[in-house]
Amino acid sequence: MGEGGTIIGTARCAEFRTIEGRTAAVYNLIKEGINALVVCGGDGSLTGADTLRAEWPKLVADLRAQDRITEQQANAYQHLVIVGLVGSIDNDMAMTDLTIGAPTALHRICESMDNISSTASSHSRAFVIEVMGRHCGWLALMAGVSGGADFVFIPECPPTSDSWEDEMCTVISRHREAGKRKTIVIVAEGALDKNLNPIKPDKIKDILRERLKLDTRVTTLGHTQRGGRPCAWDRILPTLQGIEAVNALLESTPETPSYMIGIRENQMTRVPLVEAVKQTQAVAEAISRKDFATATQLRDPEFREAFDGFLTVSSLNPDYILPKEKHLRIAIMHVGAPAGGMNAATRTAVRYCLAHGHTPLAIQNGFKGLLDDSIFPLSWLRVDSWMTRGGSELGTNRASPEDDIGDIASKFQQHAIDGLFLIGGFEALSGLLELEEARKHYPQFHIPMVHLPATLSNNVPVTEFSLGSDTSLNALVDACDAIKQSASASRNRVFIVETQGGMCGYIATMGALATGAVIVYTPEVGMNLHMLRSDVKLSLKCMAFIEEHAWALKAKPTKGRKADKNSAAVITITGSTVKFTPVLEMVEHADMKNRRGLNPWWANYKQLAEILGSKNYFAGKLGQ
Repeated sequence: MGEGGTIIGTARCAEFRTIEGRTAAVYNLIKEGINALVVCGGDGSLTGADTLRAEWPKLVADLRAQDRITEQQANAYQHLVIVGLVGSIDNDMAMTDLTIGAPTALHRICESMDNISSTASSHSRAFVIEVMGRHCGWLALMAGVSGGADFVFIPECPPTSDSWEDEMCTVISRHREAGKRKTIVIVAEGALDKNLNPIKPDKIKDILRERLKLDTRVTTLGHTQRGGRPCAWDRILPTLQGIEAVNALLESTPETPSYMIGIRENQMTRVPLVEAVKQTQAVAEAISRKDFATATQLRDPEFREAFDGFLTVSSLNPDYILPKEKHLRIAIMHVGAPAGGMNAATRTAVRYCLAHGHTPLAIQNGFKGLLDDSIFPLSWLRVDSWMTRGGSELGTNRASPEDDIGDIASKFQQHAIDGLFLIGGFEALSGLLELEEARKHYPQFHIPMVHLPATLSNNVPVTEFSLGSDTSLNALVDACDAIKQSASASRNRVFIVETQGGMCGYIATMGALATGAVIVYTPEVGMNLHMLRSDVKLSLKCMAFIEEHAWALKAKPTKGRKADKNSAAVITITGSTVKFTPVLEMVEHADMKNRRGLNPWWANYKQLAEILGSKNYFAGKLGQ
C-alpha cells in the first residue's frame, strides 16, 4: 500500500501498435491461461486494450491456423474481457471525478510550493513553477488554489486579454503594492494563450524581471510529481476501484462493452471505456478550435467554478466591488476542536468578502471571544499565508452559546453583524441549532448563518466530507507506514493503533483501508472478546449564501423582519451535489448523543477493510 510508482513495471510499447505485436500479446495471454485483463493506465493504454479485445477472436483464429495454439486452447479462449482503471496524475480522463495518482501528484506539488514559498518570502522573490499537464490544467489550477498562487496558466482557460503579459503584471503589481513579499506563478506544461501560442516558464520569468523588476526563479517540478509514497486517498480510491474492476470482470459477457471504472458522486461507477476516451480526446480538440468554453465544460462540472473562485480570491480587482448599499459585515468564527482546512476556509472567506466590498470580522476563541469583544476586521494581506497553516489562527473552543444566548444576541447587535460563518465540527452544528431556535426570542439572530463542517472525525450528519478529515487520514497513513517498518523488522510483533474520532469510526475505517490493517474496531459496531482482532470551494459558496440571504432580509421592512428557516444552514456534500441543508433538518439525520450521523456512507467499508486485511481468511471464515 505504501509503495509509489508501479511494482509490476510499465512502458510505452510501440510494438503493441502493430498487428504483429498484438498477436504476440494474445499468444502470451493464452499460453499463461489468461482471458481477463485489468488495464491501469491513461487513455492510450485503455484504447489499446479495447482494440485488443475487438481483435481477439480474429487473432485467436490466426494463431490456430498457424498451429501455434491447440484446438482446445482456441475453444477455451474465444473471448477476452477487459476492464480499465485510469492511472493518470493529470486527472484528465472524462466521466470520472478523479483518477488514480492525481491526489498524490497534487500532494507533491503542494509540498514543493510550501518549501519554495518560504524562500520566496524571505528574499522577496518571484517563482515560476511548472507542473505537469500537457492538455489538462487540473494540477496547475488545484495547486494554485491550494498554495495561494498569484496567477495560473492552464490550457483550458487562457488569459482573456490580447496581452497575457499585461494581465499578469497588473494582478501581481496590485499584490506587491498591498505589501505582499512573494510572488508565485503556476504554469501547466501545456499552457497556451488565447491564440494557442505556448506560454513557457522562461518567458514568464523574463516578463517579471523586465517589467516588474522582480528577482525571479523558475522551478520545473518534473517527475518528482510522479514519485513517492501515495497519499491516503490514492490508497483508498484504487482499493475500491480494484474491487469494482474484479466484480465487473466476473459479471462480464462477450456482449458487454469494455468498462472503465471511475468515481462519481462518491460511488464507484462503470462507464463504457470507448465513450470515456472519446470525450477525453474531445477536450484537446475543443482547445485546438479555441473553443475554451466547451473544453472547460467537458472537464469536471466544477472545473470552471474552481477557476472563477481562484480569480476572485487571488486578485485585488476593483471591478468585483459591489455597490455600497450591498456591503455587509460578515463575522467568521471557529468552533470546536481545530482541524486542517479551517484557516484555508477563513482565508478564502476573507478574500471573497474584501473582493466584493464586505467587511470580514474575525471572532477569536469562539463564542467566548465574542462575549469578550475579541472581534476585529481582517485584511487581505494578513490572511495571505493562512492557506498552508494548520490549527486555528482565530482560536477555537467547544463553548456553546446556550448559556449566554442573551449576551450573544447583544453582541450581534453591538457589532452590527449581517451574517455569521461558522467553521467547525459537531459543536458548530449544535451552536447553529441553538442560535436558530433562539430566533423566536432574539431578532438579532434573524440573519443568514451558515456552518462549514470542519472536523477530522467527519461526523457531521448528511455531508459526506468535512474539512480536516483528509489531512487526518494522511497523518494516520504516515504514522502507520513508519510503524510497519518496525513491525516487519521484529518477529511476531503486533501493533495496535488508536485513532481519534470520538464516537465516529470514519478515520479508523478509511485508515484501515489505506494502510492494509487486519482488523478495525469502530464505535458504531463496537467490540467484544469474540471480535477482538477529502476547502476553498465550500467557503466561497458559504459567502455567497450569506450575501443572498442578507440582501433578501435587508429588502424587508425593519419592523417585524424575520429570517426563514433556510437562512440557518449547514453546507453539505452528498455525492457530487453541494447544497445547504437547514440546521433543523440536520437533526433528523443525526445521533446527537453520540455526535455522528445515523447512516454514514462509509459504514460498509469496515468489513471490506477486514476482508482485504485477511482477517476472515486466517480465521477460516472467508465467504461468511
